[in-house]
Amino acid sequence: MRALVPFGGRQWACILVLVLGLSSCRYGYQYYAEPLRPLDEEGQAAGMIVSDDGTVTYVADRLEISVRPFSDGELNRLFPAQSLQGTESTNPYTFGNWRDPSTGTTPRRFTVFQLKVKNYQYPKLLIDPAKSTIISDNGRRYPALSQTDMEEYYRKYITGYVGQLYTTFQGRKDLLSRTLYPGGVVFSGQEVEGFIAFADLHPEVRKVRLRLGDIALRFNFRDEPIETINIEYAFDREIGYYYPRGEREPIKN
Repeated sequence: MRALVPFGGRQWACILVLVLGLSSCRYGYQYYAEPLRPLDEEGQAAGMIVSDDGTVTYVADRLEISVRPFSDGELNRLFPAQSLQGTESTNPYTFGNWRDPSTGTTPRRFTVFQLKVKNYQYPKLLIDPAKSTIISDNGRRYPALSQTDMEEYYRKYITGYVGQLYTTFQGRKDLLSRTLYPGGVVFSGQEVEGFIAFADLHPEVRKVRLRLGDIALRFNFRDEPIETINIEYAFDREIGYYYPRGEREPIKN
């Protein structure tokens, strides 16, 4: 009878590689997250209207304050000329058409909402975008990013004040100046809109509330706010696991 010969280190190494390779086909994964979408009107605060395009509008008589989440795809289509140069794309809200060569996907830079204000109710009102916050269902908080914050984020990519990198930085800066919500007073009869941006949400975040804080509706003779409100808008998104073979497995509640 032949004696059993134990495996050597090399054979065990080959078996281990094979097992890990087979298991990674099913258990190696990345997180994925779909774009934010609003909860229905039952899931919103009183006085909210949810539109088919994903806009949520707070209505109080003749005052309307609307927010709408924008996906990266929508932002790229909104700024097509600024989103086609790969790493040199000047769209400040996304990575443009660049793809990570290791994953074949495009990551998100920021979480972006469009804010629209229609004031036909008050002599003037004030919304300070710096007082906006995203609050997640698991307790994370994301303060709004100012133009200075976003410029500092991009400034680390430039190595001097000449050349293509600086030109790209200036292009992003100019687009931010033209498209971020401007802040300042909205007088009666005016309509104002722009984007507010936040850090990219963590992969485990499913439900969030966007809070617009300390909206000033009335002022005293010193131009100091004497009546303010906070408004919250509710959103969620599908999150889950993406496996190498293309399988997607949503994470259940």
